[in-house]
Formats: sequence, C-alpha cells, structure tokens
Amino acid sequence: MRVATWLTGPDREVAWRGDRPLMLSSMHRQVVALSQRLAARPGTHWALCFDDSYRFCVALLACWYAGKTPVMPGHCRAALLDEMQERLDGVVCDMVLAVTLPQLAWDDAEAPGPLPPLSEHAELVLFTSGSTGTPRQVIRTLAAMEQESRWISTLWGARLPGCRVIASVSHQHLYGLSFRIFLPMMLRLPFAAQPIFYGEQLIRLPRDGRYLFVSSPAFLSRLDDALTAPACERIVSAGGVLHDAAAQQVWQRFGCPVSEIYGSTETGVLAWRVCDRPEPNWHAFPEVRLAQAAPDRWQVWSPLIGNASGLTLDDRIVMQPDGGFQLAGRHDRIVKIGDKRLSLSEIERRLLSLPEVADAAALVVTRHERQAIGVVLSLTTPLDEAALHQRRQQWKRQLQRWLEPLAMPRYWRVVPAIPVTAQSKRAWPQIEELFHVTD
Repeated sequence: MRVATWLTGPDREVAWRGDRPLMLSSMHRQVVALSQRLAARPGTHWALCFDDSYRFCVALLACWYAGKTPVMPGHCRAALLDEMQERLDGVVCDMVLAVTLPQLAWDDAEAPGPLPPLSEHAELVLFTSGSTGTPRQVIRTLAAMEQESRWISTLWGARLPGCRVIASVSHQHLYGLSFRIFLPMMLRLPFAAQPIFYGEQLIRLPRDGRYLFVSSPAFLSRLDDALTAPACERIVSAGGVLHDAAAQQVWQRFGCPVSEIYGSTETGVLAWRVCDRPEPNWHAFPEVRLAQAAPDRWQVWSPLIGNASGLTLDDRIVMQPDGGFQLAGRHDRIVKIGDKRLSLSEIERRLLSLPEVADAAALVVTRHERQAIGVVLSLTTPLDEAALHQRRQQWKRQLQRWLEPLAMPRYWRVVPAIPVTAQSKRAWPQIEELFHVTD
C-alpha cells in the first residue's frame, strides 16, 4: 500500500492511546491542519521531535503533504538541535524544547478538506552515528520506505491481520519508523501511540487481543521470568543480536519465537532470521545481494540503498553452506550497548571539547555481564584528587547536553599520557588493562 492511500477508506481505529481509540477520520483532518500550518512556514527541512507515535505519524505525513522534508535527528536534546541549525528550518514537536530554531507545537487542531498529491521525490533525512564521530546524514526516499514495507509484508504479513502493534523502541530511528509506523499503516493495523517502557506494561494489555511486538534485544533480555505475557503473533527484534538463552526464554514466555532483522539506517533491512534453534543463520531478502569485496570485507547491493555501487558493510560476515550467513563482529568504532548504537569517536570528540582535557580514549567496559562506557583522559594540567572529583562532576554536566544516557561515561581513568604503540596508534590492550581494577 502506498503512503498516499494511508488516509483513505472507511473510518477505522488507526492507533490508540491508553483506552482511547484514535480514528482514521481524525488523523486525516489533523494531517490537513498541520500541513497547512507547515506550508505557510518558510524553509524546507523540519525536525520531528515527538514522544507520541500517533502525533509523530501525523507530523510525518503533514511534512510530506506540505512539500517539506522531515528530519529525524536521532534524539531531541536542545544542544544537538541548535548544533544542527544550518541544516534545519524549524522543529515540529509535542514537547517543550529550549531551542533557538522556529517551533511548531502540536495542538490537536483539525481541518476538513482534501490533501494534495504526494511528491514523487518525497524523502526524509535521518542522522546516525558515523565512524568519525560526527553524526552522518542519511537520506531515505519515500519510495524506498514503501518498498521496504512491501518486503516485510510479503515475508510476515499473512498472519498479521487482526493484530495490534505494540513497541518498546522509538519511532525516531529507522527500525522503529519502519516497523512501528510504516508496517502497521500499510497493513491497516492499529498501533500504540505510547511505547512499552517496562515489562509490567505487557501484563496490563487486554488478554483478548493478538499483538505484533516490535522490540529490541536489550528489552527482551530484561523481561521478568514470572511475566504473564500477552498473545503475540510475532515478536520482532533488531538493533543488536539477541543471545540464544534470552531468545529461548522469550519463546517459552510468549509462545512464539523471536524474529530478528539485520540492517542499518544506511541500508534499510538486509536480512532476517527466526530464533527457533540455537544460532540460526541470517537470510538475505530476495532483492539483496552480498559479495566479498576484499578479504574480510563484504559489499551489499539493494534497491533500498539507491546506489549502483552498493555499500561496504562494517560487519564481518561468515557465509554458510545453505546460503545464509553468520555475523562475526564489526570493523568500525560503532558499538551497541543495550539497543543503542553509539559512536566511541563521538564520545571522544565531546570529551576533547571539555576544559583541561588534552587527549581522550573511549571504550566499552563489561562488569557483571553489563556493558558501559569507560574513558581514559590525559589533562593539560595535573589535578589532585579533590580537584579532579570536582572537575569530573562539571564534565558530566557538560556531557549531558550532548550525549544520550547510555553514551555517558561510567568509568573514568586519568593518566599522564594515553598508551600508544610504536606506530603511534592506540595501545588498546594497555588501555583496557586500566579497567581491570574495579571502581
């Protein structure tokens, strides 16, 4: 189903908030009203900052119908939005934001009338963590988003009619956008306007419903063993690999195996697997082609990429005899903690902007099977313990303006000089040793 037909057809429940159904007829009128407000504003690129998925969907459609380009900044911290001023003309939001950019606040307004045709060149802009530390702009065409939804619908859509869509992931990233917004709108399935934050919320769902649950490895692995789960037709997970033990527990609890998606913001969906056995192989979608471009390097081609030369993957891939593949780690400095993709280079860049920090190295530290960010700093001026403690509190407050909670350093080490090799590269074994003594 094309996005242009999302708002057509008989009135129906398109989403729900609490115990209140949200109807298609009202969504249509809200898209008309917001698109008129946007069309009257100058500029083309408007950031969408929404907690509520229904309102986000209205704003997304309103941007396209107003001839604007929606921008998804990844997170909605004011400092980040102000830093992106040259790339943005304003912000559409349902939250209070202390930014200098023009703001268009959500107001529930409705207006009757038809909508203009959607542009064939409609697109949206996303930002993802780049390996250099600077957020990387990714442009996704509306046509590619629609094609991706058709692939997913062909793969799993036959058993989804009658399901309601719940999610523990944000619509502000491509995975949530594809599975929490595009897929239910295309299949005409009602979706929850509010996210699932805690396993206890699953218990309160109506027991007579069937659900498509869009989640992540971090959320699924934290579920209480005693949880009474609702009936799920399918559970989808992405954003990282779900370990076999957690996958088995979820299967026992929900009565269906987890379906995992592999892909990225740059590529869209690439492959899938169902966790109905230990370490199942990944299978590429039929339209996706993988080929070895160099030793330990793989190139991918897909209609969703829109680049005839394809893209080189940052993941290491091991092909299997059945044509599937296994993932064997990454080449770059993008890491996954929980279900968040974090750039160690970005964390280092922010640390280097702090006063008195001469050099910085960031890495992942594992303690008691939990991962967090550790940082090693060298300073321009030596500090005693009392002064260092005071400075660290100041640094944390400054970093909170830029970094998401999972990206905030938890473990700190200060050294005269960060260890390097004879080739002047980071000596990571020695750096890691600095964290062998627990805090």
